[in-house]
Amino acid sequence: MRTVVCAEPGHMTLEQRDPPSCGEGEALLRIRRIGVCGTDIHAYGGNQPYFSYPRVLGHELAGEVVEVGRQGNAELIGKRAYVIPYLHCGECRACRHGRSNCCQRIQVIGVHRDGGMCDTLAVPLDHLVVSDTLSLDQLALVECMAIGAHAVRRSELSQGELAVVCGVGPIGMGVAQIARERGVRVVVIDTNPERLAFCRDKLGLELTLNPAKDDIDAALKGLSDGELADVVFDATGNPAAMQAGFDLAGQGGRYVLVSIVKADISFHDPDFHRKELTLLASRNATRADFDQVTQLMEGGRLKADAMITHRAELADVPERMPAWCMPATGVVKAMIELDDNNPRPRAPGALP
Repeated sequence: MRTVVCAEPGHMTLEQRDPPSCGEGEALLRIRRIGVCGTDIHAYGGNQPYFSYPRVLGHELAGEVVEVGRQGNAELIGKRAYVIPYLHCGECRACRHGRSNCCQRIQVIGVHRDGGMCDTLAVPLDHLVVSDTLSLDQLALVECMAIGAHAVRRSELSQGELAVVCGVGPIGMGVAQIARERGVRVVVIDTNPERLAFCRDKLGLELTLNPAKDDIDAALKGLSDGELADVVFDATGNPAAMQAGFDLAGQGGRYVLVSIVKADISFHDPDFHRKELTLLASRNATRADFDQVTQLMEGGRLKADAMITHRAELADVPERMPAWCMPATGVVKAMIELDDNNPRPRAPGALP
């Protein structure tokens, strides 16, 4: 089968590998869609802290079940499904307390073990979720949106609060949309005017601010009677922005770090204590977060597939990946397609 391998930072190759076998408790998934995540971009750039090479990337996965292992439910064959890529041990303290997303021995498909940039992948049956309603594109986007759902759940946002989302890549867009479902006012902040316009025009997120031209402090105080944000989410992946986010939260506020970077993050301790801030990390997502996103997407409440701006066939990924990593390319979400292993002809003028 075809397999795209990230051999080392900045270098991908298309290889032929033997297809996997289907063990007990597993299903074989014919991969049909692969969303390209910020984690994949950072891994390609050598900036992902939980990564080793060579590695097959790909954890935002959708496909069709073609085989189930012994004692598996044969009725799954032919169904469309997405993958929950966080393989947890079920025994450590985090797992015992229902926090499998930060399992002590977690193995993330496409990060700690080879992922789905290939024709066929064996996955545990209990990490496969079927939907008869969602399209293949939508199925591949559930994981991205679940990251946002987990961050919002960690924040304990409540109706009427003011939420600020810093950084509106796909994760930030997911956070903002899920937060809006809590009945709160959502402000998104980014230095990229095209991303802010996208949020307004495609996602209906009207409150947007650009630090390059807006007085962020004054704007937030104007929206909150001078009290700043109840909750700040960082999805920038930028250490300087992550540190600046402490200043956006008001008295008794919460700050949720969704981003992960290879850096130390510091804050001014007197201000941190004066405000009695709550600092939270948000890692991955749990089954409850996936279920919430699936229900919202099936109900038409999330505009996830609007984020897809670029497409490519699997064999073209090594050539396309460098451009997808360049901000000038304007990628919001790139989607890799595998349709019957036949590349779809590119229409004239189509996005690369």
